Amino acid sequence: MPDLQTRLLEKLDQIAEQFADLEAKLQSPDVMQDHEQLRDLSVKRAALLPIVTQYQQYQAIDQQITEYQEVIAANDEPEFVEMAQEELPDLKQKAIALLDQVTGELVTADDRAIGSVIVEIRSASGGDEAAIWAGDIFEMYQRYASSMNWKIELLDIAHGEVGGFRHAVFNVRGEGVWQGFGYEGGVHCVKRVPATETQGRVHTSTATVAVLPEPEQVDIDIPDSEVEIHVTTAQGPGGQNVNKVATAVHMIHKPTGVEVRMQESKSQQQNRVKAWMLLRTRVYGIYQREKDAQRAEQRSNMIGSGGRSERIRTYRYKENIAVDHRINTSFSLQSLLAGQMQDMIDALISYDKAQRLAAL
Repeated sequence: MPDLQTRLLEKLDQIAEQFADLEAKLQSPDVMQDHEQLRDLSVKRAALLPIVTQYQQYQAIDQQITEYQEVIAANDEPEFVEMAQEELPDLKQKAIALLDQVTGELVTADDRAIGSVIVEIRSASGGDEAAIWAGDIFEMYQRYASSMNWKIELLDIAHGEVGGFRHAVFNVRGEGVWQGFGYEGGVHCVKRVPATETQGRVHTSTATVAVLPEPEQVDIDIPDSEVEIHVTTAQGPGGQNVNKVATAVHMIHKPTGVEVRMQESKSQQQNRVKAWMLLRTRVYGIYQREKDAQRAEQRSNMIGSGGRSERIRTYRYKENIAVDHRINTSFSLQSLLAGQMQDMIDALISYDKAQRLAAL
């Protein structure tokens, strides 16, 4: 069985080939005219660029090491031999450091290559306060996405009776969105005096978050024959018709039972497009979880399953802190709610990277 370094170098060779292929595709006139494909390929290229750059630097140093070793072995010219012997240890240290660095980049490359995610926020325990809290989480994510120049598109929302959301489903697109949102799946617990509380008592409420990478159509092919589609008029909170034209789309994926309802747009076609996006994502998520269950749980060792039953963070208003339980670290609550999440995300990435490297 090849050792770790051999496997690593083979993987880096494959990535260098993928990068060259992406470069060629990005120069294609067809791709340059297709803005969506151009964006997706550019995100993938950006994810691989630091790896390929560092690997090329490593290859240059490794070539120099080989040449110096040949000079020493030939032992023809004493001056060159002496120079090679002096510089060789430093070059070997540089090569080791570069390989360590590129390995760190390698274990998160797949994450950085995902440029579109679907996020679902749902109020959980806590009644009206849970819905308000779900709305606060959405606003936190909205501010974070804005600071990162990511685009948010609402797909499905149900407002709470006194504010916030019973649920909100939205798409986020941009470079690095999976690394930004991929650690958010789970239970978000808040301890505070709710706006609905008259006695000034601290309550505990929760909202759940699920995050899935939006699959490309090539990643998952759902035949039309597997999907049952109903088109109806849009319904309001009380069940009354809010649209006399049939624009709401209800899709059922028969093999998995996944259901999607979409009525946010006044256009049936736009609702249909969004419904297909959400359906593909949810079905892909089911298939991906089944696939992940069959292999070592490298990622879940740190960030957990991202399931809705797993408490990942507690937001304590009295102390103005948010504690991430996976890394047992506190962050400024005020800063997080203002969308300043990057320090926390960086800490999660660093810990996750260390876990993955240890599992190699």
